[in-house]
Amino acid sequence: MRRRPGVGAIHKQKLQQEKYKEKGSEIQEGQLIQMTRQLDVFRENLEEFAANHKNEIRKNAQFRRQFQEMCSAIGVDPLASGKGFWSVLGIGDFYYELGVQIVEVCLATNYKNGGLISLDELRTRLVTARGKGKHHQEITLDDLLAAVKKLRIFGNGFSVVHVGKGKWLVQSVPGELNMDHTAVLQQASNSNRAWISANLLKNELSWEDARCQKALQYMVKEGLAWIDTQDADEKLYWFPSMFAACVSA
Repeated sequence: MRRRPGVGAIHKQKLQQEKYKEKGSEIQEGQLIQMTRQLDVFRENLEEFAANHKNEIRKNAQFRRQFQEMCSAIGVDPLASGKGFWSVLGIGDFYYELGVQIVEVCLATNYKNGGLISLDELRTRLVTARGKGKHHQEITLDDLLAAVKKLRIFGNGFSVVHVGKGKWLVQSVPGELNMDHTAVLQQASNSNRAWISANLLKNELSWEDARCQKALQYMVKEGLAWIDTQDADEKLYWFPSMFAACVSA
């Protein structure tokens, strides 16, 4: 018959487990302290780097993107820091200025696209408006995405809709696009055709007719799509926000 462990053995085992637990906590605490110190050193080096390369960060798009990635790696957002070191650098000024220009373009084109504009068209218009003068600063799609995200402080009036690989739309009017609306935009952007129909949605997404009509009618009502009745077989729904991409394709 197998002997059961005695009280002394159980007590000894319990003490060993407590020691292992204490040692584990000690190691974790040491690792946390070490990581915190490393992050502090990294943050100090990043501040020094930003101070020494302030002009390059503002003027060079590739440099700016790499700097943003370094900031993100340690949880620093210089665009959201309105006080202290980062505000002295003025790096966020570039994005604040860009944000104002984005609002101006969106307002100027709202009458024809219903408040939905492709990121590519937005960049083209901004580059034209900013000119190629002595103080010209290159802007990239990443810059635009960063600036638009900062505009969210105005509520849901500004947001970004992903409609495919490397394809984005900027929405500049209040109103939430649900998953069905986004799916419609994604289908319309396929092959840069800029239009969709109820039959295409049913074939591509296996939707019922009522679901297709509900999504399309909402987008027409909001001014995001135009109805084309010239086709003999069915109605086509065109998206003016995609016209530029369709023409350049």
